[in-house]
Amino acid sequence: MSDQLGARHRASDDEVVSRGRWSARRGVVAAVAVVLAIVAGVTAFSLLGSDPEPSTTGAAAGDAARDEAERAGRNHMRDTGSVSPSEATPSSAAPTPSRTVSRSPKPSTSTGGGGSGTCGVSFYSTGSTTANGERFDPDGLTAAHKTLPFNTRIRVTNPSNGKSVVVRVNDRGPFVGGRCIDLARGAFAQIASLNAGVITARYEVLK
Repeated sequence: MSDQLGARHRASDDEVVSRGRWSARRGVVAAVAVVLAIVAGVTAFSLLGSDPEPSTTGAAAGDAARDEAERAGRNHMRDTGSVSPSEATPSSAAPTPSRTVSRSPKPSTSTGGGGSGTCGVSFYSTGSTTANGERFDPDGLTAAHKTLPFNTRIRVTNPSNGKSVVVRVNDRGPFVGGRCIDLARGAFAQIASLNAGVITARYEVLK
């Protein structure tokens, strides 16, 4: 009888142990499931919260490589003296036409030389011999000029009254700033009053 009771007690103890082991296994399984659920949730959250835009690391690396290649190309062209296609000027390009602006010539105010212009004109009446060796005639139609050849004929016009006179160069002068012709007194009297002394007149070399 006692053996039977002992056997029953041992069977009960084994059942309790077996149940405890099963409960422990269920707890471990449950814990593992919870851990897996947490890991899945964290992964899903990280995927949802991540930046949807593609990474720019590859693009930045590509841009850096392209810039480096362009710098190397420019350095090579500078060292070899070559010109890049963007800097080269096509040989077929037509030159830009220059614009010519037409302006009316201004009257010359030169105090020497030939041609024509405007300058100060005075007169003189003293002296015995001119620079070309002639006898000086104060009332003659002659004039002194610094550079024109002797016997050159000049038309001198007074713009204030329109009067003009043609004279022949036989002397040198005047040696005063602002004047280009010194008329004999008689020639000056035909275009202006002797009291004026000096006038601004137009001249034209005829010969």
